[in-house]
Amino acid sequence: MSSTRVPPGAPDAPRERVGGRWTAGLALANLGVFTAFFTPIQILLPRQLAALDAGSKESALAWVTGFGALVALVANPLAGALSDRTTSRFGRRRPWIAGGALAGAAGLVLTSFQQTVPGITAGWCLAQAGLNAMLAGVTAPVADRVPLGQRAAVSGWTGVMQPLGLVLGALLVTTAVDGVRAGYLLVAGLTVALAAPYVLGLPEPPPPRGLRPPPRLRAPAAVLWVSPRRHPDFAWAWLSRFLVNLGNALGTLYLLYYLADEVRLADPDTGVLVLTLLYTGAAVCTAVPAGAASDRLGRRKVFVAGCCAVMAAAALMLALASDWPAVMAAAAVLGAGFGVYLAVDQALVTQVLPAAADRAKDLGVINIANSGPQVLAPALAAPVVAHAGGYPGLYVAAAAVTVAGGLLVGRIRGVR
Repeated sequence: MSSTRVPPGAPDAPRERVGGRWTAGLALANLGVFTAFFTPIQILLPRQLAALDAGSKESALAWVTGFGALVALVANPLAGALSDRTTSRFGRRRPWIAGGALAGAAGLVLTSFQQTVPGITAGWCLAQAGLNAMLAGVTAPVADRVPLGQRAAVSGWTGVMQPLGLVLGALLVTTAVDGVRAGYLLVAGLTVALAAPYVLGLPEPPPPRGLRPPPRLRAPAAVLWVSPRRHPDFAWAWLSRFLVNLGNALGTLYLLYYLADEVRLADPDTGVLVLTLLYTGAAVCTAVPAGAASDRLGRRKVFVAGCCAVMAAAALMLALASDWPAVMAAAAVLGAGFGVYLAVDQALVTQVLPAAADRAKDLGVINIANSGPQVLAPALAAPVVAHAGGYPGLYVAAAAVTVAGGLLVGRIRGVR
């Protein structure tokens, strides 16, 4: 039996284990939302903006993705707060998963028909609002339904959908369809289709009355705020995740330029695809076994700290590497570490949530630690590359930030 400790904020932790069908349905919904997130950012938006004006494509992409990130920062926790207060006969989460998938798909379709940067920005912001509502819905069920002794294993299955979404979207829009618009339409349809098994096939029991927050919402700022003084474990978990994601963002932001300028790879575009496949394959191999081991031992922090050390080592390998085989090895090491992190840190976070009645909202606040570094990383990375050691300096900085994130996990007291 797992010895995972129930923290003070989660005395209501579920006791009945979930089955494979439930886990598969939730994993597919996660695959849908992450495919819709990453495919436009990595492929469709850059191509669409380059076709409009190749000379200003970099700045246009920064504006579009920057506004989208700002929408994400607010939409996720607000949608989570509304989800916590939903009392429909379809449950709290399923209406938001379904509605978010449809709104996100509509935003992708709208984006595909735009011919100006403001129009693309508006479409992408709508997509971000819908997809973040969907994300709020697919994140909360692990805390709602999964017992502590199974959470890391289930989080492993849902977590690996993040890198798999990137690979699936890239393969589909580059091989299955022709053209940017067709790519958007395919991703939009796939998002809805992947959400359907969970929404239509897995009934959601209503929460106990004691776990239903009052229907009246506070001001948005009050909704987003979680007091670090009252909930220090939550604050340390948030800051740790922010730093780890910042290290990951610093390490991946200029990967294409690193391969072209530092490694001098003849075909850096193909190189990025190869590294992505290696990274994803390694993550898939480690996530579920590490999650199961964490559940069996009842320990979280040692796994999170250990995988942060592994990811930092991979960043240092990139700082020292100057040849393609070493870079491929670093990608595999980084993926192995990140797979463990996806599974175990998500389980840890569900154990430090301040209030069971606000799970989706608080997980939305945690998700700010995922999206916020994507906004901050470009502002930090550019001066490091220009003035503090070039690409090796950037990867040393990524390693340092990742180690700091791993060390802060030790400050969490309510979880072993």
